[in-house]
Amino acid sequence: MVSLDQLPEIRTDLFIDGAVQTADDALRVVDPADGVSVVGYAAAASAKQAESAVAAAHRAFPAWAARSPQDRAALLTAALAPLEADRPATAEVLTRENGKIRMESFIDSIVFAHRFNLATGLADELNHVTHLPAPPYNTQISYLPLGVVTIIVPFNWPLAILAASLPQALLAGNTVVVKPPPSAPLATVRTVQLVAQLLPPGVLNVVTGADAEIGAALISDSRVKKVCFTGSVSGGKRIMAMASESLTRVALELGGNDPALVLADADLGPEAMQRLFSGTFDSTGQICMATKRLYVHRSRYDEVVEGLSGILSGQRLGHGLTEGVTMGPLHSRRQLEYVQELVAQARESGAEVREFGELPGEYPGGNFLRPSLVLDPRDEARVVVEEQFGPTLPILPFDDEDDAVARANDTWSGLCSSVWTEDRDRAAAISARLRTGYTFVNSHGAAHLDERAPFGGFDQSGMGREMGIEGVREFMDTHAVGFPA
Repeated sequence: MVSLDQLPEIRTDLFIDGAVQTADDALRVVDPADGVSVVGYAAAASAKQAESAVAAAHRAFPAWAARSPQDRAALLTAALAPLEADRPATAEVLTRENGKIRMESFIDSIVFAHRFNLATGLADELNHVTHLPAPPYNTQISYLPLGVVTIIVPFNWPLAILAASLPQALLAGNTVVVKPPPSAPLATVRTVQLVAQLLPPGVLNVVTGADAEIGAALISDSRVKKVCFTGSVSGGKRIMAMASESLTRVALELGGNDPALVLADADLGPEAMQRLFSGTFDSTGQICMATKRLYVHRSRYDEVVEGLSGILSGQRLGHGLTEGVTMGPLHSRRQLEYVQELVAQARESGAEVREFGELPGEYPGGNFLRPSLVLDPRDEARVVVEEQFGPTLPILPFDDEDDAVARANDTWSGLCSSVWTEDRDRAAAISARLRTGYTFVNSHGAAHLDERAPFGGFDQSGMGREMGIEGVREFMDTHAVGFPA
């Protein structure tokens, strides 16, 4: 057991135009493991301070955009230098404010740097010019950066998700204002400031605060040319409405109700079952690309249920800093109650619910929930239709693959999916029919994502793409110059 009252409080400020700024008010950050222990305080920016961050980024843009992509890449690479030594401390802070286990927080920080390195490796592709030499014109098509970009980060994997947009935006020649999540801002501020202080003033800024206080300044200001938001569908709609006032572009990643299809010939050995488990229950199920619906051929149904039950039986719930704990709390009480509601509704409608593990008695006020499997619920059950974003998984049998694909596609979302089969051609054929931005084969989840590829969703899972050269181009626009032939 971790003694939460003996851990130091963390305080973070704003970082604007190359300098630390304080604020008159602060956000209070509480540990979700007990719901009362104060992790620390983050400066709560005023609307005027948020506007000053946008103004600083706007001033810094011309000089930053004028640098070559290779120069920008070198500066970004050098700016990562302080992160490695600070990683253990950052991971501890992130676990305390987020709730996930220390190993996942450590990985979050590693992925941040990894995605920066992948992005900077694309520098030589940014200067590409397309020539259209046919008379009567000799036209050249190149790409230019947009300007000031606001990136709004969620609580669950704030560093990794930030790095799916931040290095791409900076490499492309834009300047950035980062807004960390109000409920878990500390580790993100800490990391962004370490990077920003090694870049020219104003190129990278970070402001924390309440959405209602500073949201308009970071979204509706006419100097902001693009807003990147990761969060809920309802949040994405609010962002779009605010951005419409200035016709600001938006990129939205709004989660997903990801289906996984286990075919009759799937390998269900121990390694495969562990991949299936991790792709569902990592971070207590609070990952946008986690498996949310599992469709299993009836001939393998019992095998999958028993395999996952065996792994779930070995999970230990507790504080993420405690040695041996494998699953932390949900981030918020509201999310805990929501998942409980979905599971209860499924049980009341006749589905069998299997729960695993034991609630940690030492943290009675924490947001802990026993992981569960919901067996053979109706397709219209809320736990199937809605994104649970928590440690529960509906498992549904199917007899016909066409029926399984149709049921998988019958959803509001389209972020990720997976196909489990030993037949590569069969996997390719079914993947081509799934309406999602990314399809895994014989795996699922962030640990198996090829980060060289573009990532994003269809339908209400959002718009725009992150990572890869496509992700960099999202922060640029075409510029055509026509010369007489």
